[in-house]
Amino acid sequence: MAVTSITTTFNSGMNFTANVNGHKIEIDTDEAGGGNNIGTRPKALMLASLAGCTGLDVVNMLNKMRVSFSDLSIKVDAHLTDTEPTVYDEVTVNYSIKVSKEDESKVEKAVNLSQDKYCGVTKMFESFAKVNHTINYL
Repeated sequence: MAVTSITTTFNSGMNFTANVNGHKIEIDTDEAGGGNNIGTRPKALMLASLAGCTGLDVVNMLNKMRVSFSDLSIKVDAHLTDTEPTVYDEVTVNYSIKVSKEDESKVEKAVNLSQDKYCGVTKMFESFAKVNHTINYL
């Protein structure tokens, strides 16, 4: 069984530094929450993980299909519940990509395979939230 470990160290105020495979990520909250706004919020990091996971899948598959593309971006919109603790209950992954008209079906295949089969972060999100996706062709 594979194990993933990270180390997160308290700095001051509400600021932590996470060391993820040698990469440092600053975590904090805003001034209203007692922080100094010098890092990303933990829940937002979850959304970045979702976008990164599916993005890696899609690029990998498009490269294997020899699809030329540019201007790929992934925006994740997430709805938080009103009750404490607030959690995401619905998430929409919005892909924007510039690709030739004849390759749009390949993009759709890559996105669907990522969302339905390959992206483990999507599968984790599906255990607590409804996950939707859209594709915007530029």
